[in-house]
Amino acid sequence: MTADIIDGKAFAAGLRDRITVQVAAFRQATGRAPGLAVVLVGEDPASAVYVRNKGKATIAAGMASFEYRLPADLDQADLTALVETLNADPAVDGILVQLPLPPQIDDRAVLLAIDPDKDVDGFHPLNVGRLATGVPGFVSCTPLGCLALLKDRLGDLAGLDAVVIGRSNIVGKPMVQLLIAESCTVTVAHSKTRNLSSVVRRADIVIAAVGRPALIKGDWIKPGAVVIDVGLNRTELGLVGDVDFAGAASVASAITPVPGGVGPMTIAYLLRNTLISACRRAGVDLADDTL
Repeated sequence: MTADIIDGKAFAAGLRDRITVQVAAFRQATGRAPGLAVVLVGEDPASAVYVRNKGKATIAAGMASFEYRLPADLDQADLTALVETLNADPAVDGILVQLPLPPQIDDRAVLLAIDPDKDVDGFHPLNVGRLATGVPGFVSCTPLGCLALLKDRLGDLAGLDAVVIGRSNIVGKPMVQLLIAESCTVTVAHSKTRNLSSVVRRADIVIAAVGRPALIKGDWIKPGAVVIDVGLNRTELGLVGDVDFAGAASVASAITPVPGGVGPMTIAYLLRNTLISACRRAGVDLADDTL
């Protein structure tokens, strides 16, 4: 068996095309573009690349991009003041503070300062609680992208056994909640799980988001399973995921590559969340419910 390669790049491009059409309709209805503010503190190279890519995608979709690049020695009060200014700015529909932040900044305090209705990253505790209780709110973009790829591949997920390897607030925990909402039977595992291989072997769906290169071996994968690899690890061999791609691809029915799988979905769903925020705030119905 050779797994089908799940092309997240192509899926994301289609989603961005639909978003661009909806953004044009929003602009016609309101006279303005949806606005996304991205805040980068310091010079972390990976973060700078992410921010640049997000800005390009925002502008390409016809949205307004507000980018703030701040020095690494910025203090907590100044960052909080900027967030509060963005909360009050009617041109800003989404606020994203790029993580990680420098050590003198309290990440949690910054996330709490963001208006939950502009929290297009889905990190605010109120939005986390909304997800856990089934109330509409913003959901972290990477898990949303993973779920979209799964549903595109499998359709109805009800009753399937899923294992999520990783328990971060950004990916693992919201991914679990999304799968529960789809009526999956969900197991949460991580790098300290005993007999991890046996946990993975019984899963119809494997989502790896633990941040360890090739931790998940090919012979752990159940024949015919679908594998979503969220990992992005820089090694001497280049960028690799959390899954042994070659080994898993010989057993799974479908698998995401690294890069080109989940990564493009994250930015596409950030744009989607920003558009939804703009529509909610302006009282405009989103015509395309496939977003």
